[in-house]
Amino acid sequence: MKDLFTHEHNSEVYKVLNQINQYLEQESKFLPRSRGLDAIESTLENDDCVSPKLRDVKVEDLRSLTRFFGCSTETFVLAVNLLDRFLSFMKVRPKHLPCLGISVFHLAAKTIEEDCNVPSDHDLLRISHCKFTVSDLKRMEKIVYEKLNGELKAVTAFHFLHLYHALAQHHITEGKEYLILDKLEAQLKACNCRFVFSKAKPSVLALSLLALEVENLKYVDLFEIILRIQKHSKISHHDLVYWHELVSQCMVDYSSPECCKPDNKKLVWIVSRRTARHLQNSYYSVPELPTIPEAVCYNETGSDDSCEEMSCSESSLSSSPRSDTAEEFFPEDFLYPSKWENLRFHTPSANSL
Repeated sequence: MKDLFTHEHNSEVYKVLNQINQYLEQESKFLPRSRGLDAIESTLENDDCVSPKLRDVKVEDLRSLTRFFGCSTETFVLAVNLLDRFLSFMKVRPKHLPCLGISVFHLAAKTIEEDCNVPSDHDLLRISHCKFTVSDLKRMEKIVYEKLNGELKAVTAFHFLHLYHALAQHHITEGKEYLILDKLEAQLKACNCRFVFSKAKPSVLALSLLALEVENLKYVDLFEIILRIQKHSKISHHDLVYWHELVSQCMVDYSSPECCKPDNKKLVWIVSRRTARHLQNSYYSVPELPTIPEAVCYNETGSDDSCEEMSCSESSLSSSPRSDTAEEFFPEDFLYPSKWENLRFHTPSANSL
């Protein structure tokens, strides 16, 4: 077992620990306001304010948008962070929540994704079936940007999860089962869909997810690494135990048959009869193109530029879109935690809480 604190002899571990220290200094800056979260938690369903249930429904919509447009987990987690921070600062009526949800997703996509992967305003409105206009969306994005003081690139549990995972992987003995990062990201998405985890510090939530996975793998050696990461991140034992139990319960609830899981089928466009009629007519109205003679591919001077250009065109036409099934949001085989009789984490008593 390698010592976590011999990082001065390993440049990669040294960089990871430095990055963790930087994120630890910044994470409190991007937390939702606790008073605002308490106000949301006390909101009843029939009140003219956003309740925890409405918030969770909107986060589910953000998850669907993330998957539809092929955005990353980082974009989804940032969108949830922007939503929770704004809701904790501003009193939002339920009728404005759809516009707010699209706005934070668009802001997160523009912050994280490449420009070519950022969905347009019109595509977002068309896919979301929202009644507001593009000007409404831009106006809401401006409000969110101003209320959050332009601090959109936040430190989230996604960043800590990747750094903690990198440290754990560095100390895994060769031949042992590796921690699967996609699995941890899927579990993080499941937690983000629950309002209670809006109150968790990103570092604590990330370490709780990693500790639960180490527990399920029954990897005793890594428990020491979890404790050292806990000490390095200055996370109290009480906080780790408390959020570890909530994460574990979330995974159990999700794996139950009563839980409504996302549909992993491919999205299919539903076209109206009138649109189908126009598509059919346009198909038959395409004129027949003449056949390109083979002599074009090679002229007398021996130049094969034309042939190369055709091959490039053919390869681009034959390319198929990326499959949606390559990365599922919540793979069910990832979310069935198994209990371990030698569990080090125990539910804190009422007095300790």
